[in-house]
Amino acid sequence: MGETFRLLEVVATGPLASVQDLGRPGRGDLGVGRSGAADRGSLRLANRLLANPEGAAALEVTLGGLAVRAHGDLLVALSGAPCPGTVIEASGRARGIGHHAVERLPDGATLRLGVPRYGLRTYVAVRGGLDVPEVLGSRATDVMAGLGPDLLRAGALLPVGPPPGRFPGVDLAAVAEPRDDVPVLAVLPGPRDDWFASGALRALCAEPYEVTADSNRVGMRLRGPVLERVRDGELPPEGMVPGALQVPPSGQPTLFLADHPVTGGYPVIAVVLTRDVDRAAQVRPGQRVRFRLSAD
Repeated sequence: MGETFRLLEVVATGPLASVQDLGRPGRGDLGVGRSGAADRGSLRLANRLLANPEGAAALEVTLGGLAVRAHGDLLVALSGAPCPGTVIEASGRARGIGHHAVERLPDGATLRLGVPRYGLRTYVAVRGGLDVPEVLGSRATDVMAGLGPDLLRAGALLPVGPPPGRFPGVDLAAVAEPRDDVPVLAVLPGPRDDWFASGALRALCAEPYEVTADSNRVGMRLRGPVLERVRDGELPPEGMVPGALQVPPSGQPTLFLADHPVTGGYPVIAVVLTRDVDRAAQVRPGQRVRFRLSAD
């Protein structure tokens, strides 16, 4: 099959897989959030390895299990949560592939991802990017708003765009991978920290919080010290950002991620710094996180 018709065929999706880019910034007046990759740094890295634009559309894979077949010769790169990756060529020959590296996926070959050793989300980029239709200037799947491509399913055919004019400058990136530890996320006091008892921000940072199984791309629901409020009632809806720690009447915070709502009515006690939102997106349910007040 010629260059014009290069495709990725989805054979299996694992628990959840979607097409993501860097999202739809600046659409809040339409009630549309940014969405895009939950771990933006990992998406950018995979694309840079292939000499793609940093925001080219790629696959975001949750807890592995993805299998895709190449139609046409492709170059791919994996980033984010480190999955064992195997390429099974049309002849039946199998070989392992590396992470944060440029790898060849020949015509007819299948790439299979196992479960990551640690971390949550793996990114699979292809040289040329995934050329699915844009919606409001982005190819990202927003699971909350229902915008963009459907969540991936077996049998889906994803066209690959033309390769960029330049070639990758390196074939391996030596970067730190997510670790199975207790990440410490830096926060700044939120716009409504005055709705909480004087010791609430200190309580937020004193003990770890567990990430519950109710977490998803919209937000991480956390279980830990209760954040006591001193004001009753709810706020009129106000704008939300990725990293906002919104606190409902239960006193248990929710950390908003890529597909967060544009507005919310619960007070925000603190906001995770942008550089740490990517780290939060790699934390699995059952793991714990800690917060610390930033000096920035």
